[in-house]
Amino acid sequence: MEYKDYYEILGVKRDAADSEIKSAYRKLARKYHPDVNKTKEAEGKFKDINEAYEVLSDKAKRQRYDSLGANWQGGQSYTPPPGFEQFGFGGGQGGNYQSFSFNGEDLGGFSDFFSSLFGDMMMGGNASRRNAGGFGGFDFGGAQQARQSRTARKTQKTEDLDITKNLNVTVEDIFAKKPINVRYTDMKRCTQCQPGGGYCSACGGTGIINEQKSIKVKLPPEIKQGQKIRVKGEGKADEYGNKGDLYLIINITDGEYSVDGYDLTKDVEITPSEAVLGTKKEIKTLHGDINIKIPPKTSSGQMLRLKELGLPKKGGGYGNLNAKIKIVIPKNLNDKQIELYKQIQALES
Repeated sequence: MEYKDYYEILGVKRDAADSEIKSAYRKLARKYHPDVNKTKEAEGKFKDINEAYEVLSDKAKRQRYDSLGANWQGGQSYTPPPGFEQFGFGGGQGGNYQSFSFNGEDLGGFSDFFSSLFGDMMMGGNASRRNAGGFGGFDFGGAQQARQSRTARKTQKTEDLDITKNLNVTVEDIFAKKPINVRYTDMKRCTQCQPGGGYCSACGGTGIINEQKSIKVKLPPEIKQGQKIRVKGEGKADEYGNKGDLYLIINITDGEYSVDGYDLTKDVEITPSEAVLGTKKEIKTLHGDINIKIPPKTSSGQMLRLKELGLPKKGGGYGNLNAKIKIVIPKNLNDKQIELYKQIQALES
């Protein structure tokens, strides 16, 4: 399922006050209300706005939502902690909470993401409060979930226990061929919360415990941007001993090199005089320091291709390194140098 960024939906900051959230909701609800906005876009927007306000206007729900952390982005793949998926709602809503209509068409209810996090909070006292507010009439499925057999729960697909994370790596990380340290957060349902509610010291009342994990991962030498690697058995674990996998999506972020497949590009700075007359430069590469010859009359932005000095290729060999010329003006020019530049400018005019 997709992660919902409720703050982004309402256009408020994560530390927004209740009054700001309420104001933003009213403004957007008027803008996308079915009686006002007849566009196709309004259907999804109106649902998302109401779902976001349902969470952020409720102190307990907002606290639980914030416990997921601020590193998520809207649309990212999200898997609830083990046990939370059993809080989905039953009945005719297909797992959703509130139902909306648009021009007479039933749009369905809140998202699966909402259900996975707040299903348990919609039972008992909270359910009664919502019923009084006009959101009742649904079977929240508590009795149905309780009747699930142990055997049926044990055979639940293990992909529900998988974790998917983005992994930022540098070019050096890939080329070094050494295990790198990966830190991530495993969210688990709190097992210390007492039946009937009340404050829980283990989770602070959020129902979620964030466990920090750290593992060593060896990257394949031919790994590429956007590629996904699987680390078996490092996902979530359920009460029956089933373990999911950790999937890492590679994101190459490097301040020195830009990456295109197995080819690399890096800037090589030279002065204007070196660009005109040509020069030799020592540059650092993944394969060691080398000297390159920059020919006379070289323009800024020009590429010099250095073969087999890039990243390892699948099946053997290496990509290329492109030295991108960047002409820079020396910071501390003396009067004589400036005068010479004036003479050159006069000759060029």
